[in-house]
Amino acid sequence: MIFPAMTGSADGPDGDDYEVTLALHGAIAVMVGVLVTIVWVATGAGYFWPMWVWFGLLTTVAVHALGRRGIDVLEQRERPLTFHVELTAFLVAIELIVWAMSGGGSFWPIWPITALGALLGVHALIVNRELLPSLRERELTERVDVLTRTRRGALDVQAAELRRIERDLHDGAQARLVALSMQLGRAEDRLDDRPEIAALVRQARSEAGAAIKELRDLARGIAPPVLADRGLVAAVEALGQRAAIPVAVDAQVSRRLSPVVETAAYFVVAESLTNVAKHAPSASARVTLADRDETLVVEIADDGPGGAAESDRSTGTRATGLSGLRRRVEALDGTLRVTSPEGVGTAIRAELPCGS
Repeated sequence: MIFPAMTGSADGPDGDDYEVTLALHGAIAVMVGVLVTIVWVATGAGYFWPMWVWFGLLTTVAVHALGRRGIDVLEQRERPLTFHVELTAFLVAIELIVWAMSGGGSFWPIWPITALGALLGVHALIVNRELLPSLRERELTERVDVLTRTRRGALDVQAAELRRIERDLHDGAQARLVALSMQLGRAEDRLDDRPEIAALVRQARSEAGAAIKELRDLARGIAPPVLADRGLVAAVEALGQRAAIPVAVDAQVSRRLSPVVETAAYFVVAESLTNVAKHAPSASARVTLADRDETLVVEIADDGPGGAAESDRSTGTRATGLSGLRRRVEALDGTLRVTSPEGVGTAIRAELPCGS
């Protein structure tokens, strides 16, 4: 039995009315149950049929209370899953009580209890669907994609900033030092009659020349001007021409790539050729660049003695050159593979994602 006062909130005056109504309902049910029990006692002992009356009366009180909870759910003051749990517990209790009052026997309540449990489980999965593995994996995948894009953007910005610094060093500080060196040279020419001062100027000019060389090496270590001006292919060809060993370049790249990819590929080639010249000065090398399926493949192969490794077999320490290249490549989600069998030569293959 559900009374009109049940439509009120449990937190306001109508809620107080509801509590009074529910208490009155319970009192009436108990009173009727006591009267029925008195009648059973007055008519003599025997089968305790009043238990069915008690059962029906208390069921109406429970339905009254659950009705209030259902209204709270409809008015969004209560979680539907919580109400579903309470309703399931009530129905399971009803079935167990009926089974017990019927004399037991075959435990038929197992089937409706199983069905009620399955419905509750489905409801719980729907409510907590964000905890399901597939959805969780999808959220993690989306998060990884976002982090990859933002990291790639940060690397692009970093590469552009490094190129700006290189250009500023080349056009600013380096140019000023060159001008200073020329002025010192002219000053030295005018001090033939003052050899001591000329010697000091000559020393200052020598220091300026050393500073220019260090600054040029620093700028080239950030990014060579040819890489920014003419692109990766021209920069690698320039590397091959300057190398201390014969180098052949085979490039199949027809577009400009992002600065961070071009810079990483350039230093893979530069460091690899430096290693060849250092460990196999009589060898020759071949550099291959290929833009394949949004992946830049960079391969450097030489015909030296081989046996290169990323770690020293005797000490177990990592070779800084190859390990540094691996970190640079892996920062772009690329891969680096070194193949160097004894007596055959060394091949370094880097694959760098270069899609838009």
